[in-house]
Amino acid sequence: MTKKTIDFITLGCSKNLVDSEKLMGLFEANGYHVTHDSDDPQGEIVVINTCGFIEDAKQESIDTILEFAQAKTEGRIERLYVMGCLSERYLADLEAEIPEVDGWYGKFNYKELLNTIGTIGTIDTIDTITAPRHLTTPRHYAYIKISEGCDRHCAYCAIPIITGKHQSRPMEEILEEVRALVAQGTKEFQVIAQELTYYGIDIDGKQHIAELIEKMADVEGVEWIRLHYAYPAHFPWDLLRVMREKKNVCKYLDIALQHISDPMLARMQRHVTKEETYELVKRMREEVPGIHLRTTLMVGFPGETDEDYQELLDFTRWARFERMGAFAYSEEDGTYSAKHYKDDVPADVKQARLDRLMRVQQQISAEIEAAKIGKTLHVVIDRIEGDWYVGRSEFCSPEVDPEVLIPSSESLTIGAFYDVKVTDAEEFDIYATTRI
Repeated sequence: MTKKTIDFITLGCSKNLVDSEKLMGLFEANGYHVTHDSDDPQGEIVVINTCGFIEDAKQESIDTILEFAQAKTEGRIERLYVMGCLSERYLADLEAEIPEVDGWYGKFNYKELLNTIGTIGTIDTIDTITAPRHLTTPRHYAYIKISEGCDRHCAYCAIPIITGKHQSRPMEEILEEVRALVAQGTKEFQVIAQELTYYGIDIDGKQHIAELIEKMADVEGVEWIRLHYAYPAHFPWDLLRVMREKKNVCKYLDIALQHISDPMLARMQRHVTKEETYELVKRMREEVPGIHLRTTLMVGFPGETDEDYQELLDFTRWARFERMGAFAYSEEDGTYSAKHYKDDVPADVKQARLDRLMRVQQQISAEIEAAKIGKTLHVVIDRIEGDWYVGRSEFCSPEVDPEVLIPSSESLTIGAFYDVKVTDAEEFDIYATTRI
């Protein structure tokens, strides 16, 4: 009997990617052939894992669903299923509007697809925790999701509406997953969560993120651990000690700060002040010399004045973030700000503020990368592309940060680590050689 092929399409964040990989592993373990993000899916079944975070992501998800609904109408695929954040949030509306979809699953019940597609047993008879993941990343790195949900309830954010309350995974379960991936050849781990500093609070009222990362670092074979999506209020300072003492914990932290002016922070319900934020950044740089900070900032939140925005510019120039993303506020259904604030900053003003902020950051980024010329970096090689090996240092997360380009004539190994000397730098790329 020919194996049926299921093509998974993953939209949105790396947390969605982990869900897709786990489900792919389950189907693969039960006799299905799985593919991921094929340009032209040839499988009988397509599963789309959607994002519903902001308007652009929602539109991309809807457009993708409609594209494959048309493919089903034309007979190019047999069945179409949708899972993830968008269907968790808008299930009833989507079912009515797109009847071509054979089944809709949310953020948490997607494993029921195992019961729906074919006769491969039921969830009750399949170990969905220990089943191997089908990595869609290069084998040498993987994302590790340590929790789901968020209890922070920032005014603008729909994530708690979609994902519910924070739920930490058991520590030993996470460590077992790390050990299993190391046994398969994974060396680098991106630790992800909606809010990783909250890890453990729902279990015993204490923050256990530092303990978890320290134990992960002690797993033999773990070369790099990188931390994503921290929260500034009540930051667990012991995490900086772990980062400083453990050589395989990258000096890198992704911490979304959103704004700096006290009026904006209060209206956003961030539970942190301008003074505390300045002190946070200062202390991180003092306790972990060389740390690279990634942050996300928002412009155009309801009520943002020219003075608020100027404070944000001044803060950006002072903080000199090594990595920064920014976006303009968009009103999201069901959030506190949608219910209580008027979206009163004109679209053209939002865009102008965003453009200026990014110009400031681009100059900072160019200067920071240029300062690395002549220095030695430890890098991992992700792939070969044209005339270059493409790698990353500990200061660079996959997909979003600058990459290190090394001439393909140097004959390197994908997934291996090398010391390289930086020969040149641009805003988004570093050029280097292993011939030190």
